[in-house]
Amino acid sequence: MLRKLISTGALLSVLLTPTVFAAGAPDDAPRAQALLTKAVAYYKDKKDVALGTFSRQGEFINGNLYVYVLDAKGTMLASGGSSSVYIDRNVADLKDAAGKPFFREMLDTAKTKGAGSVEYRWLNRRDNKVERKVAYFEQVDDRIIAVGYYLPHGSAKQAKSLLDRAAAAVKEDSSRALAAFNDLNGNFIEDDLYVFVIGLDDARFRAHGALPRLIGSNALALRDANGKEFIRDMLNRVKDKEQAEIDYAWRNTVTNQVETKHTFLRKVGNNLIGVGHYTN
Repeated sequence: MLRKLISTGALLSVLLTPTVFAAGAPDDAPRAQALLTKAVAYYKDKKDVALGTFSRQGEFINGNLYVYVLDAKGTMLASGGSSSVYIDRNVADLKDAAGKPFFREMLDTAKTKGAGSVEYRWLNRRDNKVERKVAYFEQVDDRIIAVGYYLPHGSAKQAKSLLDRAAAAVKEDSSRALAAFNDLNGNFIEDDLYVFVIGLDDARFRAHGALPRLIGSNALALRDANGKEFIRDMLNRVKDKEQAEIDYAWRNTVTNQVETKHTFLRKVGNNLIGVGHYTN
């Protein structure tokens, strides 16, 4: 009976959940944490009866946020979102779009720590793209209750601010700054924003926050998705001035889609520093 109730709720969730959601916003993280706290309290009170409630339209679906529940072995027991298709199936070894076994990481962390968070890439119905998502989760008995939210896209304002910080860091200590830019877990990567640096003397990458394999390579060899020699254009634009801007078509490493990118450029010493944001 419970399984039938959950399945009915899951179907209603798919049929009734709006397909257009608000973009990921900075306040989605506390909203997700608040929904998780609410769901945990509800489960503690109602036990498995709560699973049906989580899986249908109602108070536990808040815009683009919803609750999902796994058992300790990785079987999906409830979901108010797109993962409802996995109800009654074991997802322990399911991988995200980047090949990360994020459910396994969630299960292991819940077992050892009781609660935590995990980042993964998941389909966002808002724009039908695979995007970065963070899930907060907590174990209650042998149930793992989770709520995830999509990370926001970086804005032009964020890109300019990140470029200002990067330029200041290079002026203070260029070697230390380059190492920081290349640190995938550092504080120079924000949402889908990152810093890249090209040497003005040799046109080689000295830093790249998204594609570290490019470091040391000839930047002039790169073309955008339309075949444009955009690096040469960048270098030409800062020949006689300290700042410039440029648009080109580039693959977003978060969504894996080719999008229009607007990049702000800054010349600091013998370095061209850039931070771009996607305008799509």
